[in-house]
Amino acid sequence: MIVPFYNVQQYAPDTLRSLRLNADRDFEFILVDDHSKDETPAILERAAEELADVAQVRYIRHEQNGGLATARNTGLDAAQGEYLTFLDGDDWLAPGYLAELVSAMDDLGCDFVRTDHVQATARARSVHRVPVGRRWEAFDPREAILPAHRSTSVDYAYAWAGAYHRRLVDKGVLHFTHGLRTAEDRPWIWKLHREAESFAVVSLLGVFYRRGVASSLTQIGDVRQLDFIRAFDQVIEETAADRDADRLLPKAVRTYCAIIAHHLSHEDRFEPAVARRLRSMSAAAIKRMPQDALADALEAMDMDRSSKLRRLRRRVTTTGAAA
Repeated sequence: MIVPFYNVQQYAPDTLRSLRLNADRDFEFILVDDHSKDETPAILERAAEELADVAQVRYIRHEQNGGLATARNTGLDAAQGEYLTFLDGDDWLAPGYLAELVSAMDDLGCDFVRTDHVQATARARSVHRVPVGRRWEAFDPREAILPAHRSTSVDYAYAWAGAYHRRLVDKGVLHFTHGLRTAEDRPWIWKLHREAESFAVVSLLGVFYRRGVASSLTQIGDVRQLDFIRAFDQVIEETAADRDADRLLPKAVRTYCAIIAHHLSHEDRFEPAVARRLRSMSAAAIKRMPQDALADALEAMDMDRSSKLRRLRRRVTTTGAAA
């Protein structure tokens, strides 16, 4: 299990306690500190010593902050196990969950499995399901990308909600795009579903995802949030080169448009200069999209979101005509 940490001294003890409650001599915990500036490194050093009594443990500290994608890649490069999974440094596991996950991988024999999870917001708990109806059977991951008009497995992009066979690392499928500060799971989940040969969805509830953490990038309106554009540009570019591009691109474009519209609807949470960059970068992204797929996506969206994107599209057209 690969667990990146960054400035989570308040939550790391709960995360580490849950690892101990899942420990086994055959399990490997790779703790990656992404150059935290609080007490997180000291907490991890102590925990690595204590966990070494019950599991294989490796503690790695970055000399500079690289972001979640880079920290996960560090863990992937260090991992030795047959199966790999992730956890974020402010989340936690139910006791015994990892043993159930390993058992599912053993039984199904597929490239990867996806699991449901519990979202924890303060004291509230809510269950979030993988948007796939077929359970406990292996099938082609490409079948779970579509349809374009519904939420599908590629929209459930949480890397920690599942487990992955080592052969995906060997094939170059499991690493994340270096340096992405947000939306790092999006190109990753699309590549996984395009290039892996088999997957399954299993009804396990063992990951508790802590929502609303103040230090999370989803709560911070600085320029790092705009990495979602680089992430989705990668999704579009790689999907356009796929053998099933005609079928898959409409889904990728529709999702990209929905994410842009979401950020535009919440641009008041961004710093003013970042909000301006959001609008200009979103307009440029719209210009880069396959225009036929974009037109279909705008037709299918609700009036409020499509209006926001159409205004950006007109801005691009007007600017181009004026030039």
